[in-house]
Amino acid sequence: MMELVVIYVYYSDEIIEDVRSRNDIVDVIGSYVNLKRKGNSYSACCPFHHEKTPSFHVSREKQMYHCFGCGVGGNVFTFMMEHENMTFPEAVEMLAERAGIQLPEKSMSGEEKRLADERTRIKEMNKLAAGYFHFLLKSDHGKNALSYLQNRGLSDDTITKFGLGYSDKYSDDLYKYLKSKGYSDDEMAKAGLIRIDERHGPSDRFWNRVMYPIVDTNNRVIGFGGRVMGDGTPKYINSQDTPVFDKSRNLYGLNLARKSKRKGIIFCEGYMDVISMHQAGFDNAVASLGTALTVGQVNLIKRFTDRVYLAYDSDEAGTKAALRALSIMREFELPARVISLKPYKDPDELIQTMGTEEFEKRINEAKSGVMFEIEILEHNYNQNDPQDRTEFQKEAAKCLSRITDPLERDNYIEAVADNYSIDKKTLKETVTAYGLSAESRIDTSVFREQTRRGSPEEEKEKQHLKSERVMITWLINDNSLIPAVREYLEPSDFEDTVYGDVVKSIYEQFDSNGRVEPAVIINHYQSKEEHEKVSSIMQQDFGVDVDAAEKPQAITDLVRRVKRKSVQRSIENAGSDLELIKKLMSQKKAIEKIQIRI
Repeated sequence: MMELVVIYVYYSDEIIEDVRSRNDIVDVIGSYVNLKRKGNSYSACCPFHHEKTPSFHVSREKQMYHCFGCGVGGNVFTFMMEHENMTFPEAVEMLAERAGIQLPEKSMSGEEKRLADERTRIKEMNKLAAGYFHFLLKSDHGKNALSYLQNRGLSDDTITKFGLGYSDKYSDDLYKYLKSKGYSDDEMAKAGLIRIDERHGPSDRFWNRVMYPIVDTNNRVIGFGGRVMGDGTPKYINSQDTPVFDKSRNLYGLNLARKSKRKGIIFCEGYMDVISMHQAGFDNAVASLGTALTVGQVNLIKRFTDRVYLAYDSDEAGTKAALRALSIMREFELPARVISLKPYKDPDELIQTMGTEEFEKRINEAKSGVMFEIEILEHNYNQNDPQDRTEFQKEAAKCLSRITDPLERDNYIEAVADNYSIDKKTLKETVTAYGLSAESRIDTSVFREQTRRGSPEEEKEKQHLKSERVMITWLINDNSLIPAVREYLEPSDFEDTVYGDVVKSIYEQFDSNGRVEPAVIINHYQSKEEHEKVSSIMQQDFGVDVDAAEKPQAITDLVRRVKRKSVQRSIENAGSDLELIKKLMSQKKAIEKIQIRI
């Protein structure tokens, strides 16, 4: 058997900067998120957390992004790492391919090699586990599981196409198999395939279950779903998040659905729905992975289609899931239509009972998301009661007011007015009023400093660190201040070591290029926490909008505050060195004479 050879790569600063500079951050992020221009920057609802007011900002000038809501931020590499669950080298490689850059092959750094090794080993384990589960399904051990799938109407070809399998009834079966292949307990635990209990030792996460391998868009097995055989609980379990699997950013069946010639993508709730629909010819079906639809999944699907259908269960839980999904898709301007399954519970039941022609008909008759929401609203109110009918019409108007396109909004107003016998003029006036009311409630809190009150000493400390942060913001936004400020402030004057490193990079860039490129600075940091911290400084504009006449004094006050605190720290650390203390006290007095001239 041929040994797998993995070539590890490390890229020089020059290569990394070439890749970054040839991938405009607005173009890259704009391919995932619907960015809207606002002045010199772009904004959108954050792709990393659910929100209604856009707080995600992208700066073309700085080539950086930052969310003022959840705090994520960085440059184009950070975005790819966060959004695609990649390592730094993987992000460089993907963006290099996008820009048509040929990368050299060299050695990786120790930590990057370790992470790449770990991800490779997990993918190998998942592939082996999937093959082993499929083998068991076709053996005597899996005959009950195979009968279950066949009784659900699945053909042998479909079972093979989706790689379905069976995890044996012995709770250490997969563990023993992978152990025989040379994998350690720690590796299997990180892959989410086993659990380790201090008293009872290792055991399989999945046992006595029908197994559904979860495959990414590159056709790699990244996780599993398992349905229990018999009456055990829970009925379904999924892989935990691992270095290669994030359930909030993947979709079951997308590896196949993305190749479909059918228009759009159909969202279902479960694995069996997806499999049954593919077998029936609806090979554009996908499902979320044991959770409600997430922002990450909507961003993922936008890469492959601009048309979405929801085929969620027709019960109350399915209706709530559909409404939530519509809300998220509306924020990302991804139109969705809802397929009616009634009186059947799910797509599988409808297709098994009525056939493919009926399901095709239901797709063609699918309601737009807006009309579906209003139809649900109608059922919540007694249309024969004047007060209830008024409340329904108000809620319908609120729903319509969220449509931003004027032509689309007018068309829906006309349709709703006709369907529910509402005066069109009155409805339009009400919709307009609600729209204006919503626009007047601009939530600026996400752009304010989010601090929790502590003791007076803690608040004083926070204010000092804020001074350091604002000082850096000034330098980033107005490079002409650097010569005057560096005359008095050195990187070591900044108490926060990350801030001090940033200032050092600012000075070095200014000396080399006569200007500062924030996106280059962030390449020096490895951790997600540091990326977010640095990006938050570079994307902030607080404190930098004073009048030109007040600017010199504002900068002077900041320099004095940072320098004063720096000297005070030195005095406290001087111990009994009287000569040094005397020198520092002299410096402290001189601080009050500092005057920045611009």
